[in-house]
Amino acid sequence: MLNKEDWLMIKAQREQGVYIRDIAQELGAHPKTVSRALQRGGPPSGKRPGGRKSKLDPFKDLVDEELARNVWNTVVIFRKIREAGFLGEITILRDYIRPKRVLRPGKETVRFETDPGEQVQSDWGELWTEVGGRRTKVHFIVHTLGYSRRFHFWCCEREDAQHTYEGLIRGFEHFGGVTKQVVVDNQKAAVIHHRHGERVVFHERFVDLACHYGFTSYACRPYRARTKGKVERMVGYIKDNFFARHRSFASFEEMNALAESWLREEADLRVHGTVKEVVAERFEREKDSLKGLPAVRYDTSYFEKRVVNWDGYVEIRGNRYSVPDDLRGQLVTVRIGLNGHLRILSGEGRETEHRMRPRSEGWVTVPSHHVRVWAETMNVQQRDLSVYEEAVTCS
Repeated sequence: MLNKEDWLMIKAQREQGVYIRDIAQELGAHPKTVSRALQRGGPPSGKRPGGRKSKLDPFKDLVDEELARNVWNTVVIFRKIREAGFLGEITILRDYIRPKRVLRPGKETVRFETDPGEQVQSDWGELWTEVGGRRTKVHFIVHTLGYSRRFHFWCCEREDAQHTYEGLIRGFEHFGGVTKQVVVDNQKAAVIHHRHGERVVFHERFVDLACHYGFTSYACRPYRARTKGKVERMVGYIKDNFFARHRSFASFEEMNALAESWLREEADLRVHGTVKEVVAERFEREKDSLKGLPAVRYDTSYFEKRVVNWDGYVEIRGNRYSVPDDLRGQLVTVRIGLNGHLRILSGEGRETEHRMRPRSEGWVTVPSHHVRVWAETMNVQQRDLSVYEEAVTCS
């Protein structure tokens, strides 16, 4: 039979949207029992006559006093009531406390507000949607300004280092400037090592990016999402609004074009619930505090080193691409843009360009690269037929 404490737990969890079957499982009761309690609309009238008494009954006031003091450790409370004369098992105490845990106050967090131009928070989100007629997993990176709450997001196919850097740069370009500080999660694209009490080790290319744009990097404490709560709320806002409105896309290009329009026409014009201002109007007071963008955009392309094969080709991601034949055997730098533009650079600064292609389309060749190779190959030594006649005679 449910008691008053059980009823309070049922009511609190139901108001939070918990399913009846989950509440019943928590109580160890049948779902119909929970449903009848909700239909009754109030606590039970009392225990049945001659009901069984619990060994804990004389000590419940003492237990409630500890809970009121925010002491929820069952072992600690058990020790205290044992000193007061309780002779039962700890399981009785656990059964009494369990339904009350829903009433436990959450950990308080002091909201941290930043000055204009001070900080942008970065985070990734993901979901499945239709792109080009196929169900596709979409990754999107969100950047939210700490003061105005204006945000930008960019969608792509993966959330590796290069896309992380590209998304941050696009965010800066959308805002028209750079903040003093960038707060990131502990993804490997930005943070190599971060343990509490130890120095944070940032990714070498992320440090290079920070130097290029002139911001200071800050990694939130591991397992403490509250540090960047502003941007994490925007991840949910984007899913519940933009992706709820647009459920299919012809391509990622169309997706990002629609995102830019949605940001301008809806997200920027909303009244933010915390600051009680229109985001775009609040940004007007922040934009002059942003630092200017650098004259040269940071190169976010993939960076690799390769040795040119002796046939004048470089192997890259399962396919082969030609380079001038005098680079055979040399170490070259390979840069692959996020748009599939391939650049192969020699130590002398010479650059060869290709478009990335799948292996199924065959090797990618520029005929002029291998003129000398083909000349050497076709330069076959001419021999008199008498040489072969002599060989036949000797045999």
